Amino acid sequence: MLGRTLPRLASVKDRVAGAAKSAVKGDEHFPALKGHPAARVHAREAAEKQAGLAAAEEEKKRGGKAATVKEFQIYRWNPDAHGRPFLQSYFVDLGTCGPMVLDVLQKIKSEHDSTLAFRRSCREGICGSCSMNIDGVNMVACLKPIDTDTSTATMITPLPHMYVVKDLVVDLTNLYQQYKSIEPWLKTKRPAPEGREHAQSPGERRKLDGLYECILCACCSTACPSYWWNSEDFLGPAALLHAYRWVSDRYLLLSTSEYDFLFLRGSTSI
Repeated sequence: MLGRTLPRLASVKDRVAGAAKSAVKGDEHFPALKGHPAARVHAREAAEKQAGLAAAEEEKKRGGKAATVKEFQIYRWNPDAHGRPFLQSYFVDLGTCGPMVLDVLQKIKSEHDSTLAFRRSCREGICGSCSMNIDGVNMVACLKPIDTDTSTATMITPLPHMYVVKDLVVDLTNLYQQYKSIEPWLKTKRPAPEGREHAQSPGERRKLDGLYECILCACCSTACPSYWWNSEDFLGPAALLHAYRWVSDRYLLLSTSEYDFLFLRGSTSI
């Protein structure tokens, strides 16, 4: 694992660099750059980044510089293998990947072990898909910088006290059902004036700060001991935060009895 590099690295570098160059000239050979201006900028930056990484790796190889290799111990479990979970070590040269833990996981999957399973999507801390436990703390991997101390290994495990589907992928069905149960949308008996929207003052808008930003990564709920032992009844921090966000909105103009279900749901108490 230590000495493996991307096959045909030079051709990959030349191809990506060529694509970025043609994009600058007119995008005629790079269809991905023919969309919205913001999309063109993003695609061009991605191409230039990949070309830069490839060039840096080649330069390091030619210069004979010592690689900065770090160990990552990753939780592995395959339901089809009928075996027990275990920690598998991977050794990655930090000079050949991005700065975040998600970059390491993607490098391992693409270059070392394609069987590794984990969720990821936006890579920008927006979607919450790549939530996992890193060195004992729940967080999203795309926002967690790599610990560059090579004397210790970084341990990566699934979110705690959740049913594991495979490796770092956990079953979030119950969390989403609880989120659905709070009916997370705006409710009002007062329609907006015809042809206009509801007005909202800056002060009213500021009351929602710290509430609407939740990306449902489940890091808080899966770190909550009460949720661990009573997740079937206790909605958990994430769902409760969203419930409060909608109850706090001034346009939730319902009587108390009409949203009592948030607090008294049959046998469920929150």
